[in-house]
Amino acid sequence: MHLDKAKKRIAKHISKDFHGYPHITLAYFGTTAECASEVVVQFVAAEGEAAQEQRFASTQDARQDETIQSVLLKIIERAGAKTVIQQPGVAILAPGR
Repeated sequence: MHLDKAKKRIAKHISKDFHGYPHITLAYFGTTAECASEVVVQFVAAEGEAAQEQRFASTQDARQDETIQSVLLKIIERAGAKTVIQQPGVAILAPGR
């Protein structure tokens, strides 16, 4: 899938308000605010359940990595996520991580 298409479809899921569970949260991390070298996906199946977490790393900006964005979209669609939230910006990773 093309990067732009994957990003638009993910953005469409994010733009919806809270619609219940299953719920997915996307958070980007990097050594600088300009480049996200890692993305963390948290999945919560139902209210009160523990979150399942999966991490993806990239040598480039994960937000511009076609493979990672396509995988994120597949996770959202296959999980049947009713709510998708993306944390704003890029959180800075601690040194040595």
